[in-house]
Amino acid sequence: MSGAGHDALHEHTLESEPVFEGALLKVWRDRVELPDGSHSVREYIRHPGAVVVVALEQSGALVFERQFRYPLQRAFLELPAGKIDAGEDILACARRELREETGFAAAHWDYVGVMHPCIGYSDERIEVFFAHGLSQAARALDEGEFLEVLSLRVDEVEQAIRAGRITDAKTITAYYLALPRIQGCLQGR
Repeated sequence: MSGAGHDALHEHTLESEPVFEGALLKVWRDRVELPDGSHSVREYIRHPGAVVVVALEQSGALVFERQFRYPLQRAFLELPAGKIDAGEDILACARRELREETGFAAAHWDYVGVMHPCIGYSDERIEVFFAHGLSQAARALDEGEFLEVLSLRVDEVEQAIRAGRITDAKTITAYYLALPRIQGCLQGR
């Protein structure tokens, strides 16, 4: 990067138009000026953002979900996650999603970081949280949401990732971002 506030790779937006507006996603097509002065088109998805929660049970296992994902026509092993509602605080969203999807509340919450899963075609961001000190709470799935809740030990998670049984990018990234915190809690038991 060169100069204060100037990125030599920046693409300047010339025109921006919505192509499709759905319940969750919005598709845009922009005409841009490239760093060399030529023009190109960028198509991308605008996403409201999401959270993912790495939740550690008293047993030392992590809370996982098995959920059918329509675009790939199969069920995936994932960490609890969900969309951030307009104006919603990200920690409030993480607490809500953990409770609604898994029936757990957590006494301790740590913000781990943010990831951008699809930088080539989406502005989606996923905020990563680590939760521990779990207790049972009322589960309240969204209408039309079906999933199974299960527990996986750290060694089982590692094996599932290496064997290709866990392929979800947010789950793999969040797990590894939170791993030092997981290990710290497990060593402190």
